[in-house]
Amino acid sequence: MTVVRCDDQTTLICDICGDTVDTPDAPADGGVVWTLVSDLGWTGSPLAEGPHRCAHCTLSSKSGGAPVDDSAPGPGGILGIDHSGGATVITCAGDIDVDGEDTLRTALRHAADMGGSVVVDVTHVRLIDSTGLGLLVRAHRDAVARGAAVSLAAPSPFLRTVLRTLRLEGVLPVFDSRDEAVEHATGRAGSSTTAVPRA
Repeated sequence: MTVVRCDDQTTLICDICGDTVDTPDAPADGGVVWTLVSDLGWTGSPLAEGPHRCAHCTLSSKSGGAPVDDSAPGPGGILGIDHSGGATVITCAGDIDVDGEDTLRTALRHAADMGGSVVVDVTHVRLIDSTGLGLLVRAHRDAVARGAAVSLAAPSPFLRTVLRTLRLEGVLPVFDSRDEAVEHATGRAGSSTTAVPRA
């Protein structure tokens, strides 16, 4: 949760750096904090659940200060969908959150229609919220039901921490690189290769 409310103040927490801002202004609608977020120069979800980025992290990502791919077409941006043997690779960038829910859902549906396993390359993903995680877990369960899988390739240390904290590291197969994930998904990996989450 990135917005904490008390009786006399509201606290915003940046999902990138962890910086906080306390304000006496409480949003009129308990779930919508967009006015408060934008007034402070923050960006992110209009909802209290986040994710939210402080003004500093927002400026850093726009000026090249953060290690992200600015070619992403917006929140939850899909940079490409490639078919490699028996796998479909979805390359994501930016934030996988409620703002990009429809884009990711459409990409996962297309990949499922192609058959085979799906690799979601999250090398350039900064943030992921419960909406994005829910889509990935549901897609993986649907894939398992048809004899395939949805796996993640090259998650950042932040994303690995999120997966570990939410106990999803045993649900979604995670690989260190796109190549490793594709090899495993297409059956080209050696028999000793396993998806082992790294700390």
